[in-house]
Amino acid sequence: MSDLRSIPCTLMRGGTSKGPYFLKSNLPEDMETRDRVLLAAMGSPDNRQIDGIGGATTLTSKVAIVGPSNLEDRDINYYFAQVEIEEARVDTNPSCGNMLAGVGPFAIEQGLVPAGGDETIVRIFDVNTETKIDAVIQTPGGKVRYEGDAEISGVPGRAAPVRLRFRDAGGSKTSGILPTGNPIDVINGVETTCIDVAMPMVLMRAEDVGITGYESKEILDADTGLFERIEAIRLEAGKIMGLGDVSQKVVPKIGLLAAPKHGGSISSRYFVPTATHAAHAVTGGICVATAAVMRGTVGDGLSRVDRSGDEDVIIEHPSGKLEIELSVDGSGPDLTFIYGGVIRTTRKLFSGDLFIPARIWPD
Repeated sequence: MSDLRSIPCTLMRGGTSKGPYFLKSNLPEDMETRDRVLLAAMGSPDNRQIDGIGGATTLTSKVAIVGPSNLEDRDINYYFAQVEIEEARVDTNPSCGNMLAGVGPFAIEQGLVPAGGDETIVRIFDVNTETKIDAVIQTPGGKVRYEGDAEISGVPGRAAPVRLRFRDAGGSKTSGILPTGNPIDVINGVETTCIDVAMPMVLMRAEDVGITGYESKEILDADTGLFERIEAIRLEAGKIMGLGDVSQKVVPKIGLLAAPKHGGSISSRYFVPTATHAAHAVTGGICVATAAVMRGTVGDGLSRVDRSGDEDVIIEHPSGKLEIELSVDGSGPDLTFIYGGVIRTTRKLFSGDLFIPARIWPD
């Protein structure tokens, strides 16, 4: 009897993230056992993740779990897990819109959703945030196409576009778009906007915490004083947003905003939260875009937007730009979110069996 256990998986790049995609049926039903399996698969806790397939960064230590949905208007369920690198902990509170880009192609290739014509719409339910997403996948000849001409910031080369449209995303983990009821809350002397659209976030003007908002990831990651200041604010924000003690959670995320410099709508530095995102999260982008068009937020006065109800909001970030197709009703604190769309790309890297010690998941 082997002392190793094999688990089928597919490693994919989804947007600017990367990680294994599993069928839910191929993982333990018990959550404690499942988390041990995911930690072993990724090689955590270890800052190199040398004994697993994790990439030793927050963007490459992610997992997508996919299975059929029992909702009438959804085809599949998507469950996201952030595997901590140096801690034996798996966080399933947030979601990941970048890994979401690979969910549709994975579901089609695993036989969960039949391919249509040149394009296939995969109707996804995000279990983490209870959000509905429609993903448009290129499927000429009934096969997923990965090659194409779409480019996204933070990823070299070109690939086939994956169109994602997020619906019902207001109040993803809290009571509503503005869980405190206010477009501005002052925390530790700093004006913040506590907002929840696809991802709970605490937004601040970059200048209010002592930076310009145009710094590189490397410069920001080296600024330990900055992280101490914004983490203290994040912990207080978690309480007033109804999320409780968030000291061991990665939500709410932090966004530091500035006026755009390169023709976009707003500039954002996104934190995950103990490091600066090399680009920008998709779900966080939808949240930032909503704050950019809402009057009275910390983004009001910085953003260059039309507030037309339907517009493309372009977020400048350390690696380039993220374009959000945003549809809202209204522009004040009573704003209604209709949908947020984005184009991502994905690529299948390998498919096969991943091995873990059998003692972690015994028969």
